[in-house]
Amino acid sequence: MNVQKNLFPLLRIARHRLGIDGQGVTTLVAGASCPLHCKWCLNKEILKKNEVELISPEELYDRVKIDDLYYQATGGGVTFGGGESLLQAAFFEPFREICGDSWRLCAETSLAVPRSLVELAEQSIDEFIVDCKDMNPEIYHSYTGGDQSLMESNLQFLIEKAGPERVVVRVPLIPEYNTKDAQQSSVNRLKELGVTRFDLFEYVKR
Repeated sequence: MNVQKNLFPLLRIARHRLGIDGQGVTTLVAGASCPLHCKWCLNKEILKKNEVELISPEELYDRVKIDDLYYQATGGGVTFGGGESLLQAAFFEPFREICGDSWRLCAETSLAVPRSLVELAEQSIDEFIVDCKDMNPEIYHSYTGGDQSLMESNLQFLIEKAGPERVVVRVPLIPEYNTKDAQQSSVNRLKELGVTRFDLFEYVKR
């Protein structure tokens, strides 16, 4: 998808999320497009059923500012998800300029993007929620079709540049693709990279 600079390919906005997408009360802003092809990706269906709307930072601010008091009272804010949110890294800085520093901006990301986009996002995003899938290259490729080394390299950059306190890594147990032992092995490897914050969970296959 070729998106004009500073326009976000909006799929949906989900308000009043608590304890799911970052600190405090958050609004999830979900965007289209992703470099990975995860086997059980829900967004494959979302992309088929919804037309993407391109919106500017000003338009997004006007839609989410209704919850300003919730954000400020709880330390929450806006979480960009997807798809792959960092594909829209150029959107974050102008949005930050509009909303100011009182909102907490988070990005849910696979980090399966060029380093330049990670560097750009790091300047405006307060917290990165990284979905690493699995640290084993074979498992990672089998499930996502992507390159695990790219994700790991970008994660190491974030840990060193932003600091471990700004990074949460999600490590899922994926039925048919990895095991609890593999999940723990991923955690051990991530700790070696300097990761200190984890979200461990299991996918539910329906």
